[in-house]
Amino acid sequence: MKLLVLGSGGREHALVWKLAQSPLTSLLLCAPGNPGIAALAECVPLDPTNPEQVLALAKARVIDLVVIGPEAPLVAGVADALRAAGIDVFGPDAAAAKIEGSKAYAKEIMLAAGVPTAHSEVFTDASKAAERASAWGSVVVKADGLAAGKGVVVADSGLEAAAACRALGALPAGQTLLLEERLSGPELSVIALCDGERFVLLSPAQDHKRLRDHDRGPNTGGMGAYAPARLLTDDALASLGQSVIAPTLRELSKRGTPFRGALYAGLMLTPTGPKVLEFNARLGDPETQPLLLQLDEDLLPLLRDCARGALVPRPLRFASGSTVAIVLAAHGYPEAPRAGDLIEGLGQSTAVVFHAGTKRTGEGVVTAGGRVLTVCARGATFNEAREKAYAGVKAIRFEGMQFRLDIGATAPDAAQSQC
Repeated sequence: MKLLVLGSGGREHALVWKLAQSPLTSLLLCAPGNPGIAALAECVPLDPTNPEQVLALAKARVIDLVVIGPEAPLVAGVADALRAAGIDVFGPDAAAAKIEGSKAYAKEIMLAAGVPTAHSEVFTDASKAAERASAWGSVVVKADGLAAGKGVVVADSGLEAAAACRALGALPAGQTLLLEERLSGPELSVIALCDGERFVLLSPAQDHKRLRDHDRGPNTGGMGAYAPARLLTDDALASLGQSVIAPTLRELSKRGTPFRGALYAGLMLTPTGPKVLEFNARLGDPETQPLLLQLDEDLLPLLRDCARGALVPRPLRFASGSTVAIVLAAHGYPEAPRAGDLIEGLGQSTAVVFHAGTKRTGEGVVTAGGRVLTVCARGATFNEAREKAYAGVKAIRFEGMQFRLDIGATAPDAAQSQC
């Protein structure tokens, strides 16, 4: 099969890495790609959010399947244009991707589908939101639209919440704001590969959103992840699929917007049971990186069957042991990441290194984004995987490199010592 992957981040590098291993792959393109992806696929410099450009490339290269990585092309309607032209695509149409593009809409879907979630209130006036937040106190403030992982503030006081309303309300994504009750418990990422009606579940993973150790500092797009996250039994995970994924797919289908792609449920395991914090309309980043290292079967047939509405529900095969992923971020991330710092030691790392915010120059590979690399390793035990991942990190150097030392430190099967 001739494949085209859209995107340029660590998630897309992991997808290309996995798809390159499939015996069914005869041609592999990525647009626009990055220096790491270029070692595995032909990179094409085009705008992945431009439906006309993507469609022209897919037609010119006679692509059989397009795999859309990030959310922006989905919301821009790239999948719609491809499907209208008869090209198979893994990724939902824009109407179904609205479940990520609008947090208010996602809440509407959850309530209609009976999916357990936190109580929330919606505002189209930032001043009124700030007034309500000040009275509410400890609350979660969310920008309704896409904000590259930076549209959520977990406020500890009414003063902080009101300030968050004013700050997020000034963003294009914050013209509508949500105030949501704060829940307590560990967070969990559960991702389903869906064909519009049926689904299969990837292993549960746990992301680490805060910039610094012990969940301190600002929220980020994710500083690391591990899989499987053994916070649910197999039976509990299957039950969650039936209480969260299945009703959401039914509700979207009922509205004439069947979801064909990766449906990501960001959950909190509260004392009263799992509740959905958010839905994403694509594979998570950095969760995809450890999940695809853990997946012990060909990914391509799964994505193809989702695109064609022919998925057979079944348990997927995963390797034994665990996988840990550590994100290396640029100086100044997340507020003002610095670009242009030379990255050294890439060829010396013993781990699997996925590129994200990188660029090749005459000097070598340099930083070119907030999250620069994801360093991944798999081990027979969780602690072995963690030790291998951090050993891989030690080989890599660039000025101002930021990373957490405690990824997975609170996992149920982790040793109590930090790496």
